[in-house]
Amino acid sequence: MLNKGKRGATFVGVLGVVLIVAALVIGGTWFAFLAAAGLAMLGGAALMFRDPSESQYRVLTLVGWFVLVLGLVLFVVTAPGVKVKDPQLTLFLHTLLNGFQFGIFLFLVAAGLSLVLGIMNMVNLAHGSLFMAGAFFAAQTYGYTGSFYWAVVVALPLTLILGILLEKIVIQHLYERDHMMQVLATFGLILFFNETVILAFGVDSLPINRPAALTGSVELFGAPYPAYRLMIDFLGLGVAAVLFLLITRTKIGMLIRAGASNRPMAGALGVNIAVLFTLVFGMGAMLAGLAGVMAGPVEDVFPGMGEAKLILAIVVIVIGGIGSIRGAFIASLIVGLVEASGRTFMTDVVRFLSSQVLSWEAFEIDELAQSAGPALSSMIIYILMAAILFFRPQGLFPARSG
Repeated sequence: MLNKGKRGATFVGVLGVVLIVAALVIGGTWFAFLAAAGLAMLGGAALMFRDPSESQYRVLTLVGWFVLVLGLVLFVVTAPGVKVKDPQLTLFLHTLLNGFQFGIFLFLVAAGLSLVLGIMNMVNLAHGSLFMAGAFFAAQTYGYTGSFYWAVVVALPLTLILGILLEKIVIQHLYERDHMMQVLATFGLILFFNETVILAFGVDSLPINRPAALTGSVELFGAPYPAYRLMIDFLGLGVAAVLFLLITRTKIGMLIRAGASNRPMAGALGVNIAVLFTLVFGMGAMLAGLAGVMAGPVEDVFPGMGEAKLILAIVVIVIGGIGSIRGAFIASLIVGLVEASGRTFMTDVVRFLSSQVLSWEAFEIDELAQSAGPALSSMIIYILMAAILFFRPQGLFPARSG
């Protein structure tokens, strides 16, 4: 006989399965399918594991709740009757969505750099070059096949292989060197990769078109939002969850943390630190390549495209806390939202403040706002970083606590 808790779990799981079948049979939206899948996961977790303290139970329950809430939220905001009619509120919603999407994209770039810098104590300025390599691998594959999906399938393993080769040939010889030597060596790698790309592909930019299934838009609160950008949001959330669980809940994550905190002791206990660090660096390279592939349809692929992303990724991991996946994720969202808000509203903020303080003519205040607003919007991220470091030099979520 099943106890009361198990009977409830069985009911939840069966309800989830029934809703999944119903969504498939009657043609329900995939958001409803997500919510039903979340219910099935919650029921399955309670049925499969007797001890709620088991890590597998916690992981499956967390994923189940996330999928359930995500499906319900998306089902609500895409409902035909849910619309935002106020133009100012629509602008704010678009700014919020764009900031969230930009933050998710920054996390894809910064996650690998945070792993390498925080876990391996390696300053890798060539991380932006790996981002560029992933984009170029995808662009070349797309040029030959015309398929975005083939571009993803080919670019990711190629970037992983490139990262492993780079670690074996160059990076592993820098682990015991000081950070200044690492900065100089990896800066040289930036120059090498940029010139290699120019020699191989030229200086012209290469296009990657979005897949046909993601060329349209999705109605969120009645406002259109590009489907491709929404896919990047989902992808980034999935990568964040996988990385957090990998580092904190798996045996390989335990070995990585042990090797990072005390490499000689971990080696004495039988852990192959060299292989482990090679895999971590390769994984970080593949994450950078994934970000490059996702950036291809949004911006052109060109030599040196990784440098600007590297700067923003460093800002993210400094704000979030070096080595903390949670910190990198939250800091990415903060930077993305601040950057998007600055681009949208900073000119109006400068115009309003100037009109309150200065007794200038209206056209003079407008000229000041038009010139100072964009400049301040590009500076605000770095002002934010300086302010956070002043109060929390270790970042918001340093690795030892996050």
